[in-house]
Amino acid sequence: MDFLTFSIIKILVLTVASSLTGFILSHYLIPFLIKIQFWKKKARAKTIDGNDATVFLSMHSEKEVTVPRGGGLVIWLSVFIVLIVTSIVSALSDIWWIKDLSFFSREQTWIPLFALFTASIIGLLDDISVVYGKGKYIGGGLTFKARMLFVILIGLIGGAWLYFKLGHSSITIPLISNFPTGIEVELGLLYIVLFIIVGLASWASGVVDGIDGLAGGTFSSIFAAFAVVAFFQGQFDLAAFCMLIFGALFSFLWFNIPPAKFYMGETGALGLTMTMAVIAFLTDTIAVLPIIGGILVIETGSVIIQLFSKKFRKKKIWLSTPIHHHLEAIGWKPYQITMRFWFVSVILAMLGVAIKLMSQF
Repeated sequence: MDFLTFSIIKILVLTVASSLTGFILSHYLIPFLIKIQFWKKKARAKTIDGNDATVFLSMHSEKEVTVPRGGGLVIWLSVFIVLIVTSIVSALSDIWWIKDLSFFSREQTWIPLFALFTASIIGLLDDISVVYGKGKYIGGGLTFKARMLFVILIGLIGGAWLYFKLGHSSITIPLISNFPTGIEVELGLLYIVLFIIVGLASWASGVVDGIDGLAGGTFSSIFAAFAVVAFFQGQFDLAAFCMLIFGALFSFLWFNIPPAKFYMGETGALGLTMTMAVIAFLTDTIAVLPIIGGILVIETGSVIIQLFSKKFRKKKIWLSTPIHHHLEAIGWKPYQITMRFWFVSVILAMLGVAIKLMSQF
């Protein structure tokens, strides 16, 4: 068996293992979350700028107090369980293909694993604070400044590791020059600054978690796209890691599609967005990240534009933000929004991958 064939089999096997692990975890996690009533005791009453969320409440008041959050635990715990099992088995075995099942790689997966774990833990603390605490953040939870500080810290550590340890210091911008290869921009220490900025922007995109199945499907297409790029770059361990998340997201979606049994929560959204940012740097896809994650850009952009409009024009553009809530308000069914956003997300992910692969010729 040649190495390329084995790598494909390895990636597929690990994806299945992650998905099955997610299914098993979900069967135990959902009853536990319901038992401890791990949900907001009341729906969000204020928008991000402090005004009454009347439109949102008219659509979500009942639902928000009956479905637990914290479903993101299924995603990152599945990845770490498979990581631990494969690492132990590969260390104990003398059979080459079993030894090579491990995807724990200094160059490829240390930093995304670090980002996934730390950001997910921070998100879990925020979820716990939302449910049981009385934080200053709207609806309870960690303060905005505290979460921003954590994101900056993760970005600083990740950027420094890539720059000082792995020698990353430039990004490729495809298509604009030397078609289709593009140009390589050397950033030096600004690479770390850019890492932090992208991390903050990715964190903001967590607003996509608002309708049954929407976030899970969107992130599935994004991480599948990263897996394809990593595979063609020869980063097979990173491709396997991306597909592990993809497999875990499928298990999450099984219980999150309408009617949802649980929501992703901050432990899923923050972990996935920060991991997405790290992988974008590892695969040098920063320039096409706004395309691959196009739905996240649209969702986050709608919030930003709405805030600016309310501040300077004194009126709203959309009935509610993120924009999926506006679509709900004008009569779109939640499942219509979810499926159509999935469709757009897949198309944009394929486009982003195509542009990135063109730049590698």
